Amino acid sequence: MARTEIYTASVAWTGGHRGHLKLGNGPEMDFSAPPSSHGEAGVLTPEDAFVGAVNTCVMLMFIWAAERFRLDLVSYECRAEGTKLIELDRTEIFTRVVLKPRITVRVGNELPEAVEKRVRRSLVSAQKFSLVANSVKSEVAIEPEIFLETHPGVK
Repeated sequence: MARTEIYTASVAWTGGHRGHLKLGNGPEMDFSAPPSSHGEAGVLTPEDAFVGAVNTCVMLMFIWAAERFRLDLVSYECRAEGTKLIELDRTEIFTRVVLKPRITVRVGNELPEAVEKRVRRSLVSAQKFSLVANSVKSEVAIEPEIFLETHPGVK
């Protein structure tokens, strides 16, 4: 049977194009519009939060999948780029988010090709089960760099 969960976020205007955000899980931070939209530099923007939400959710789902596919994960770092389209009437939409993870996995006694296949399957699972990636209407693309570490003497 399906169930629901509720997540909360509260905002308060603090003047100009700035506000304060309090998330239901505890963190609080100031936010602003981007400098290109009369906002301030150096604080969270909704655009940053959107791209960050996709990136963090996919990463957490990759970790989940990597555990299930029994990968010996050494490192995961990911740069995300969100492309925002600004129409002539000033309406805006994110059209694409590209995730560029750099993943390093130890191979052990397995064939490197088999391990890389499991890494790629983990990425597919991560995208498939990412709540945030599945909740946006823009394209989410993953362009990984995968590094396989072998132990000396293992081919």
